[in-house]
Amino acid sequence: MEDNETGDLSHLHPVSQELAKLPTEERVRRIRADRWIGYPKALDAVARLEILFSRPKKQRMPNLLLVGPTNNGKTMIVERFHRMHPPVTGPDGENIPVVCMQMPSEPSELRFYTALLNAMGAPFRSNLRLPEAERLALSLLREVEARMLVIDEFHNVLAGHGEKRREFLNLLRYLGNELRIPLVGVGTREAYLAVRSDDQLENRFEPFILPLWEVGLEARSLLASFATAFPLRLPSVIETEDMARYLLARSEGTIGELAHLLTAAAVAAVETGEERINHRTLTRADYIGPSERRRLFEKQLQ
Repeated sequence: MEDNETGDLSHLHPVSQELAKLPTEERVRRIRADRWIGYPKALDAVARLEILFSRPKKQRMPNLLLVGPTNNGKTMIVERFHRMHPPVTGPDGENIPVVCMQMPSEPSELRFYTALLNAMGAPFRSNLRLPEAERLALSLLREVEARMLVIDEFHNVLAGHGEKRREFLNLLRYLGNELRIPLVGVGTREAYLAVRSDDQLENRFEPFILPLWEVGLEARSLLASFATAFPLRLPSVIETEDMARYLLARSEGTIGELAHLLTAAAVAAVETGEERINHRTLTRADYIGPSERRRLFEKQLQ
């Protein structure tokens, strides 16, 4: 199909209809870009974050723990919410309503505060001591009028042992009490185990679970949304039960892997002129599932 022969594009979202008229190279670039698919569970998570964000300050603020397998949409949800409340630069300085940071791989109080300062773009000396780092981080959080602190890779709390882990959990309790803003932990199942190890934190962190996808109406609706989002000039019939079973088995049930697989198939559809996702383009897709990637990697190590 030539670039100027687009035909009927009513199967696409209006924005995707315009993208489908672009030349091949540009369409491939657009297909590979990250996209937000507002499936019900993701919208519920964003709504829950918005409720927390809008709460007035009080002594014991409720917190949220966004839990799910790796590559199952947690970070995309946080990024979506962060874009809804972006930093704003005004005459009195920068306002950062939602501060997003990553938990250090080996958590310690100093490394945590250093990561927090980096997340806010704060200049500081490399030899900063813990009391100074804590004072500077708390002062800056107030200065930028932070209303929520999001901590990704929250499961790294479990990398600490014994007394170190207890000290770190105490730090999280202290942060919540001192700042009176909600904390949002984002991580795998191990993040929930970390919170459960401390009774006070468990009472404050409400878990929000993003489970693996299973064949059903929600998964089929998700696939239909993907089909309308890719700028392909022919309809992709991927929302059937058989196709859902095939796609979820191959991607192993996470939305990140599913998006990777469908993106690769959509690129193959454009480059081959097939213009739809079907078994031919899925076979041609430049995609290897997680288990197969691990197997190939382990084979190379032998």
